[in-house]
Amino acid sequence: MISEKLQKAREFEQEQLSKISPEERPSFHVTGSTGWINDPNGFSYYNGEYHLFYQYHPYSNEWGPMHWGHLSSKDMLAWKRLPVVMAPEESYDNFGCFSGSALELSDGRHLLMYTGVGYVGDTPMANGELPTHQTQCMAVGDGVNYEKYENNPVITGDDIPEGGSKVDFRDPKIWKEDDGYFYAVISNMTDDGNSRILLYRSPEPLMMLLRSLRSGVLDHSDAKLGKMWECPDFYEVDGKHVLVVSPMAMLPEGLKFHVGHSVIYLTGTYDKETHKFVREDVQPLDSGIDFYAPQSMQTPDGRRVMIAWMQAWPNSKFVPDGAKYFGQMTVPREINYRNGRLIQQPVREIENYRGELVQHHNVEISEETALDGIKGRVLDMTVKLKVTDDFSKFAIKLAADDTYSSYITYDPAKEVLNIDRSRSGYLYDILHTRDIQVKPVDGEVTLRILMDKFSVEIFINDGSQTATMVLFTPQEADQITFAAEGKAEISIDKYNLVF
Repeated sequence: MISEKLQKAREFEQEQLSKISPEERPSFHVTGSTGWINDPNGFSYYNGEYHLFYQYHPYSNEWGPMHWGHLSSKDMLAWKRLPVVMAPEESYDNFGCFSGSALELSDGRHLLMYTGVGYVGDTPMANGELPTHQTQCMAVGDGVNYEKYENNPVITGDDIPEGGSKVDFRDPKIWKEDDGYFYAVISNMTDDGNSRILLYRSPEPLMMLLRSLRSGVLDHSDAKLGKMWECPDFYEVDGKHVLVVSPMAMLPEGLKFHVGHSVIYLTGTYDKETHKFVREDVQPLDSGIDFYAPQSMQTPDGRRVMIAWMQAWPNSKFVPDGAKYFGQMTVPREINYRNGRLIQQPVREIENYRGELVQHHNVEISEETALDGIKGRVLDMTVKLKVTDDFSKFAIKLAADDTYSSYITYDPAKEVLNIDRSRSGYLYDILHTRDIQVKPVDGEVTLRILMDKFSVEIFINDGSQTATMVLFTPQEADQITFAAEGKAEISIDKYNLVF
C-alpha cells in the first residue's frame, strides 16, 4: 500500500523529470531525479541488478525532510530511474528517513535498514528546533515498492551502550557474515562529544538486537580524529579489515587530513570470534574537495566497489543559479589493498564506453602546449609525468576556454599536487584549491583523469590516492593544455567516453 505522502513524492518527481534535459546532467554520474541529493544509501546487488538509493529532498535544491530516491543498473554506469521508495511519515521517521544500507534476503526480498529521525517533544530547544531521537528501522520490498516494517524501530536508544546519545545514533551498514548472522555497524556520539562505531548482531535481520557488549564497540574518535563519525562502512579486502568513517569537525594534520568534514579509513585486524578490531593505520580516503559519505558493496564476482556523494557540506549551500537539481555521486570505484593503502580505480565496466584511443608518448613540454586529439569534457585520460630536475612546475589545464579553466599542477621539489577550480564557474567564496602530498613511483607521477560534464576525478599513481572535485564550467570550455616551468616529459593515453 503506497501512502499518500509517498505517492505525492512520486508524482512530483515524474512531473519534474521532463523539465531536465539529458544535456543538463552528467553523462555517467548519478544525479537525483530532481531536487537535492546527498549520501548514497542501500548500494547493493538484488535480483540480477545493482541498486542504489540516496538521501533525497525532491521539493527543492536544498536539504530538507529526507526521502529515499532509487535507481538500478546492470553495470553501475548506465542507471535506470525508479520511483521514490520512502517518505518521512511515521512517528519514528517524521523528521526524515536518514542514511542506511541494503541486502538481498534468502527469501528473495530486498531489505533496507535506515535511520529514522522522529520528533520526541513539542517544546523547542534553545536553538529553536524541536527535539528528535534517531533509531534504526527496516523496510522490505521487491526492487520497486517497499513497506516499512510493522515493528519499527528495531534498535532504539535503549539498545545504545552507556554514555551514548539518542540524538546522534545513525547510518547503519548491514551485511551477512559466513557464520549466518546479520551484522550492522552504526555511528553513535558519546556524552563527551566524540564518537564511536557500534557493532550489532542478530540471527534474524528484522530483529537486530545485539546487546552491545564491550566487544560491540569497533573503534572511537577519542577526540583525535574529528567528532561525530558519520556513515560507517566495515569490510575485509585482500586480507585486511577496513573501517571507513566520515568525521565531522576534523582538525588538519599537514597535508594528510584537512579541516572540517572529511573521510578516513582505518585499517587493522578483526577477530570474528571476539568482534574486536585493532587499528593499525589511518589514511584519508580522498584528498580532493568534493567527497563524502562513501558506501561499498561486494559484486557477484567478488569485487569490493564503493560510491560516494560527490559534494562537500561547506559548499552545499551554494547552488549555482538556474540549477534544476543539486548533488551527484562519484563514479563507482573498485577497492583493493596493496602496500599499506586502499587502491581505488573506476569500475572496469567503464572500458566498455571508451571510444578511439589517442596517444602521445615521450612528449617534451615547456610553454603551454595543446596536443592533437586531446580535448573534451567526457573522457578517461592517463598522463604519465617523468619527475626530473629539468622542471620546477608542471600543469594540466582542463575544461578551458578564454574565460574558464581548472588546473592540476605538480611541484617536484615539494612533491605536492595541487588542484584548483577557482576559474571553473563556481562563483562563490568557498574552497576551490587543495594541496596533496604525492611522491613519485619509480620516477613518475601517474594521473588517471576521469572527466564528466560537471566533475573531475583524479586517480593518482594507480589509485593509491584520489582527488575529486565538482565543476560548473560551461560545456563549450573543452580545451586541455599542458605546460612546464623548465622541460617536462609526458606520455598520454586518452579515450573519449561515449554513453
